[in-house]
Amino acid sequence: MPETDAQGEKSFYPDLPVKTERFDLKGAGAYDWGMQNRLARIFSPASGRTVMLAFDHGYFQGPTTGLERLDLSIVPLAHHADALMLTRGALRSTIPTTYTGGIVMRASGGPSILKDLSNERIAVDMEDAARMNVHAVAVQVYVGGEHETQSVENMTRLVDAGYRYGIPVLGVTAVGRELTRDARYLGLATRICAELGAQFVKTYYVEEGFDSVTAGCPVPVVMAGGKKQPELDALTMAYRAVQEGAAGVDMGRNIFQSEAPAAMISAVRKIVHEDASPAEAYELYQELARGRTLA
Repeated sequence: MPETDAQGEKSFYPDLPVKTERFDLKGAGAYDWGMQNRLARIFSPASGRTVMLAFDHGYFQGPTTGLERLDLSIVPLAHHADALMLTRGALRSTIPTTYTGGIVMRASGGPSILKDLSNERIAVDMEDAARMNVHAVAVQVYVGGEHETQSVENMTRLVDAGYRYGIPVLGVTAVGRELTRDARYLGLATRICAELGAQFVKTYYVEEGFDSVTAGCPVPVVMAGGKKQPELDALTMAYRAVQEGAAGVDMGRNIFQSEAPAAMISAVRKIVHEDASPAEAYELYQELARGRTLA
């Protein structure tokens, strides 16, 4: 039998209210503990923002420039990111099991760049996502595309499965060649994703009206990095996005195709988590790029 607790008077501190730590992420107040905990692995609890490193491009376009060898181009950058956006093949084959950041896994796919990209299906079972201990799954949503309803159903099925396992879903708004990339369209697409259950949404930045896109979306909006730009331009875009309500960025080509990828992701972090100006971040980039000593 265990011994009786006989250590004397107990201290319950009745005059001190119980302290409850809150994770203040937009729209996340009613989520279960497991889902909030996973989101806290993606979004910094200190800033409420995230720097995601995207390198899932191969799922539809093969070995993208800069991603020919993930072990050489991505693994050295991984610890600079709050979360990695990747495929399950990349996770299992390349990412060290000692990586402690967030994992956002691409869970839709099917067509290649040779076909209609909107004709995607669910490509990862949520049970396998849980087996890999991921912190969110991502699904492409083609609002206005040929297979709009199918892509929306992909997302809602993952949302239902995500609630069973406590895994959030990232809705990724896809803009086809025939669609206009403006605030009206992005506001429509992001709101649809949020209304149908996505816990956060990834979309593009637009210079006019982006603040209305983020304000009208009841869950965090993460800015997509898009095509490769000069470093100062990419940093300026990231700055404007977070100042206009984005909860961070998910950048790929603007980091891994940079002349100094580690310096670039460090500069992006300074903007996202420290509210540095584009000029300050670019100065950091140049300093680190010259030294090339960043590990």
